[in-house]
Amino acid sequence: MARTSTYLNFPRNTEEAFNFYKSVFGGDFSGRGIARFKDIPPMPDSPPVPKEDLNLVMHIELPITGGHILMGTDAPESMGFKVNQGNNMHINLEPDTRIETKRLFDALSAGGKITMPLQNMFWGAYFGSCTDKFGVQWMFNCVEKKI
Repeated sequence: MARTSTYLNFPRNTEEAFNFYKSVFGGDFSGRGIARFKDIPPMPDSPPVPKEDLNLVMHIELPITGGHILMGTDAPESMGFKVNQGNNMHINLEPDTRIETKRLFDALSAGGKITMPLQNMFWGAYFGSCTDKFGVQWMFNCVEKKI
């Protein structure tokens, strides 16, 4: 089922932030719990994750109010990220199909900037990101369900 969530980027304190949010909203981390950068499989065209970044949070999810999902990641500078207030949040769209994902991606990126083209990712999703012409950051994560 399609859903929308909020995705937060932190410089190196995602786990601390999400433990705080968990104390506020209650509940448990969903999905696979806390996925860490050390969980990334080796990829032939990518450098290895720096040793000091291996235990950082690659992905975390926490259901909050009204069925909304709060997601997050550490965004280390060693991987080319520079987190500033204002670039630390994305609206994450999870359409049901690749066709709908591409339609939304193309429409929202028109006149803006593609920060990662749509592509197949190691976690099984069709993923990409862009900043629209108004400066809002969007992520797209489509995992088509097999019928």
